[in-house]
Amino acid sequence: MKNISLMILAVIILTACGEKKDMKSLKEGVSGTTEILGAGATFPFPFYSKVFDEYNKIKGVKVNYQAIGSGGGIKQLVSKTVDFGGTDAFMDAQELAEAGKPIVHIPTCLGADVITYNLPGNPKLKFTGEVIADIFLGKIKKWNDKKIAELNPDVKLPSQKIVVVHRSDGSGTTFIFSDYLTKISKDWETKVGTGKSLDWPVGLGGKGNQGVAGLVQQTPGSIGYVELVYSKSNNMPAALIKNSSGNFIDPTISSVSLAANFELPADTRASITNTSSADGYPISSFTWIILFKELNYNNRDENHAKEIVDLIWWLIHQGEQYAEPLHYSPLPQQALLKAETILKSVTYNGKPIKE
Repeated sequence: MKNISLMILAVIILTACGEKKDMKSLKEGVSGTTEILGAGATFPFPFYSKVFDEYNKIKGVKVNYQAIGSGGGIKQLVSKTVDFGGTDAFMDAQELAEAGKPIVHIPTCLGADVITYNLPGNPKLKFTGEVIADIFLGKIKKWNDKKIAELNPDVKLPSQKIVVVHRSDGSGTTFIFSDYLTKISKDWETKVGTGKSLDWPVGLGGKGNQGVAGLVQQTPGSIGYVELVYSKSNNMPAALIKNSSGNFIDPTISSVSLAANFELPADTRASITNTSSADGYPISSFTWIILFKELNYNNRDENHAKEIVDLIWWLIHQGEQYAEPLHYSPLPQQALLKAETILKSVTYNGKPIKE
């Protein structure tokens, strides 16, 4: 009886181990990895959601990307709690130094901040950077202010208080917006400056692009800045903005692409706001995936490191077909070539992962 009991116990243990192994295999799928974790920018979130979903269907690899803002994405990567971060504001020299180990930036697409508003009939408005700065500084308080009216002589503007709406969280969208205004307005540069999080002089705060879009839609007389895709998907107006060549430019896929019409540095960390391109939209930007250059850390195995690199390679090649339908601009050729070179520099134990 004792021997029989021992045999039964052995069978139970072996069965449990087998079930555990089978469950592990089911979780891992065909890729040999359970899940790739990412977090960061809300700016490219609709694009990433589509690309990662398609990648899972084709490759069987699940990608869990949390849209928590660019600031959060950088923090999560530096703390090594995710495999990659997403940011619309490239890391500056101090942030890179504080990371302790080299981090690379891989551009994935281009997008734009648009100025959106809630007015009766939502007419198509024109703005200059100076006027936008004065509105968000609280200096222009009413919609029928002379400075707005002079830019829009054919529009009957209401004598209505302007309600400013801005981001409440650390955000690459805010970085792009403030980077543009800092280049345009000395007053803005002195009083507010450039950053992912700002000390706002006036206004209401909304979390994420979706939060700002929601507040603008709910608040008559409001004005805010959101990523182009959020204005399109919510049927919100987007103003024409005067660029450095003196042209009022509508934010479109074409005008955003044209904003990047200059030679990029090798690491692709470049601001394209207030572009010198005559037909470029002036509040445009790349968005980047960031990751450590050496992927052997936190007990990550080589297969998982390869899965991360394969995912990003697929994104900047096959994944680009999903950019334009979602109102993002695909990578220009020169940006793609630089992205390839950067990704090929990523290593595991010092050896390049992508040959």
